[in-house]
Amino acid sequence: MRVEQLLEKMKAKVLGSLGRKKKSKESYSKMDKTASIKVEIQSRKAQRLIEKTLVAADRAGKPSLSLPPNHRSPLAA
Repeated sequence: MRVEQLLEKMKAKVLGSLGRKKKSKESYSKMDKTASIKVEIQSRKAQRLIEKTLVAADRAGKPSLSLPPNHRSPLAA
């Protein structure tokens, strides 16, 4: 009889501790991005686009990297 009571108490403790762990994960809430963070992200994207545009402008008149070196424009013929 005493062993059964001991086992019941141990089961209750184990199940109780497992239940608390699940609740703590469920109580986690993801924070939304603030307005300043959104502006920062947008600014970085714009800066990358500006850099790409400047690199392309520096290569004006030179063959594109995406075309093979022996490629001729249909308008040049």
